[in-house]
Amino acid sequence: MPDGGYPVEMITDIPVVTAPTEIDITTADRLRAVLTATVAAGHTTVVVDMTRTEFCDSSGLGVLVRAHKRALEAGGELRLVMPADGAVFRTFTMTSLYRFIPRFGSLQEALLQRPASSI
Repeated sequence: MPDGGYPVEMITDIPVVTAPTEIDITTADRLRAVLTATVAAGHTTVVVDMTRTEFCDSSGLGVLVRAHKRALEAGGELRLVMPADGAVFRTFTMTSLYRFIPRFGSLQEALLQRPASSI
């Protein structure tokens, strides 16, 4: 994991990246680096735990979309964990990103989901 990155924990052979409280122009590059390194290390399916994330601007959304595309190209997917009552959940609903990136209400749900098939 790159210096200054966010924690990555392996749970049942799936990397779980803990996202910061705020994903914006000042933190998005570090999150991108961690997600890129994780996929480059051969982990095609990655879970991003956003349960503590309170804010995600367009730079953060862009990082997540690009990471999901890279994971799809590798035969996996990016899975987001976020509470249904949070501001980030509302952002994903308003932007319709939930149609493209799977989101889950709990880490357990995200880990139980079967890996995406190759596209």
